[in-house]
Amino acid sequence: MRDGAGRYVWANHAYAHLYGTTRDAVIGRHLSDLDEPANAGRFLAMDQQVLTDGKSIRHALTYRRPDGTPAHAAGYRFPVRWGAERCVAGIYVDVTDYVRAMDQRHRAEADLRALRDHSGLACLRLAPDGRVSEAGTATAEILRVRLSDLTGLRAASLLADTPERGALLRLWDDLIAGRRRSARASAVLVDGEGWQRRARIRLTTVGATAQGVTGVWAVVTHLGRRQQTQPTLTAAQIRIVALLAAGRSNADIAEELRLSRQTLDYHLSRLRVLLEAPTRPAMVARAYVLGLLSPRAWPPRSPTAAHPSSPV
Repeated sequence: MRDGAGRYVWANHAYAHLYGTTRDAVIGRHLSDLDEPANAGRFLAMDQQVLTDGKSIRHALTYRRPDGTPAHAAGYRFPVRWGAERCVAGIYVDVTDYVRAMDQRHRAEADLRALRDHSGLACLRLAPDGRVSEAGTATAEILRVRLSDLTGLRAASLLADTPERGALLRLWDDLIAGRRRSARASAVLVDGEGWQRRARIRLTTVGATAQGVTGVWAVVTHLGRRQQTQPTLTAAQIRIVALLAAGRSNADIAEELRLSRQTLDYHLSRLRVLLEAPTRPAMVARAYVLGLLSPRAWPPRSPTAAHPSSPV
């Protein structure tokens, strides 16, 4: 509490603590003894406004602590009577930590928007109901849709009806239920022109609460070649391609998979057609380009195959 001249007539311990001193050291001192000249002039002008108008003022203020660090407070300043004298009283809460946290959040959000929109990284933020709540420009370009049309779209409509789709949806249920915090998955994406691309996706939950998560970020970490139809290979055919990539001979492959030579020849013939590749090296190369084989695994295998040393 201060008089009309800006001198403290009363203060509590919490207020004195803001200035790193005691209430007895505050009472009787002038406003300018505790605050910098610019702040003291501003605060004194507010006091005069309260005394002139006779009304309270709700406001936030920034000031410097004795150690020079900036601090923030929010509260009310209002007219009171102290004996026969008209004074100004104030009730404040130190909100420095809150302001700092909000500043950090705003900076993080700005950094995330810059990363989303200008890094070229294909990413989506999905709401718990599976709809797109945020998307980067790179994602819209890859999917051949306008960014405005992408927002609000059901993410499931971007997935081709392949075995990977079912596995991805099961992972999604675990993420939304809070049973997982992140996951890696494979998918076949369908763009706005009906073309398909194999992709590997990293899914990470955000905003976990007692009721579940508030969203999931999906980031494409690898993108295959764009084509009109994605070849659908059987489990046996994918295994054959993986063994080809490992350098195994036809005889070795037939023996390991317990296939007759004629059956293996049939599968190889079908693979040449499905992969549009005339030779063994070309089939292997196409399988990697299309994402049918994981580029980070040895021995070669499908990205969807279970592997103990590669967490999903």
